[in-house]
Amino acid sequence: MSQMVILKRVATVAMLGMALSGCSTVKGWFAGKDAEAKKLQEPVELVKFDATVKVDKLWTVNLGKGEDRIGVRQGPAVADGRVYAAAITGGVHAIDLQTGKKVWTYEPAKEKKKPKLRLSGGPGVGEGLVVIGTLDGQVIALDAADGTEKWRAKVPGEVISAPAVGQGMVFVRSNDGRITSFDATNGTQRWFNPRELPMLTVRGNAPVVQGPGVVFVGNDDGTLAALGAADGRTLWDQVVGNPEGRTELDRMSDVDGAPVLEGNTLYASSFKNQTIAIEGPTGRPLWTRDHGGAGGVTLSSSYVIVTDNQGGVFGLDKQSGAASWSQTGLARRQLTGPALQGDYVVVSDFDGYVHWLQQSDGAMAARAKTGGTVKAQPIVADGVLLVQNIEGKLTAFRLAN
Repeated sequence: MSQMVILKRVATVAMLGMALSGCSTVKGWFAGKDAEAKKLQEPVELVKFDATVKVDKLWTVNLGKGEDRIGVRQGPAVADGRVYAAAITGGVHAIDLQTGKKVWTYEPAKEKKKPKLRLSGGPGVGEGLVVIGTLDGQVIALDAADGTEKWRAKVPGEVISAPAVGQGMVFVRSNDGRITSFDATNGTQRWFNPRELPMLTVRGNAPVVQGPGVVFVGNDDGTLAALGAADGRTLWDQVVGNPEGRTELDRMSDVDGAPVLEGNTLYASSFKNQTIAIEGPTGRPLWTRDHGGAGGVTLSSSYVIVTDNQGGVFGLDKQSGAASWSQTGLARRQLTGPALQGDYVVVSDFDGYVHWLQQSDGAMAARAKTGGTVKAQPIVADGVLLVQNIEGKLTAFRLAN
């Protein structure tokens, strides 16, 4: 009996050993597949290359405490040789575009028993005003010359995109989907246009874009709308990204990047990876293509340039929308919308790198580092590229001669 018990124990141990060994082997197989799948989801590693253009860093300015994880994609605006920029709790700054020297700084006065205002939307600039929105729905208009406060107004939701100033009015998009127009001289409300929101949306709002007698608004439901500037009446609605899918997540189709108007043609892109060219006066679609994303577009003489949600950069033919070139070497690096500096397309990424691509074919041309994550679309004015990161640092670059 004792021998049989011993034999059974030996057999059990042996079988257990084989089972454990087998589990280890199977686990190894799945671990390999898991590692491979995980790698396919990670940002691609940057590859060294020989730069074909030299880029100079002109200056860097600390604006204050940046947005960090708030997700408002705060960026600068430029007018008359000055950069106007804000940080969440760092105030609004007027900065000389060429030198980086601060001209003035505005800090909102703290009211008793109320938290300090967090400046989130903008700034927007025009008609001698600099206008900033806050996370509690305040709208503050400043004198562009010296930063003195001119007036304040209120909207129902957060203001996380730059107000638009023009045509004697200030147009404010709030996070509840509503567009509100204020008189630029005194802040009196002129009209508002409400919009119902989908159950699930991407964090961020497209800024209002102006045309003659009209304003264009990218919406969280994947549409682009034209409103009459005088009365806020909806003139037309056009789908940019079809909100299709089985789940709310699948149906997310936000137009969060600023549409771009050139002549009578309006270009916009959506989270659904779709880009559209629209006849501005009528809303008639001219073409639609399955390349694009929520980060906005930029235009060259030949291309509509977009980035998609997977980190691809595409040059689409202006007339047909066909993809003339693509750059996939920045995959999954959470790219910003593109800008155009000279003959180069510029995007930035989650790790604070700025990438210059040749406009003609998308080839890598140069790279620089700014610091923290960049979410706001870079802008270019008078040949100077401006990049603001989520830590509240604003950096200016110029292409070397």
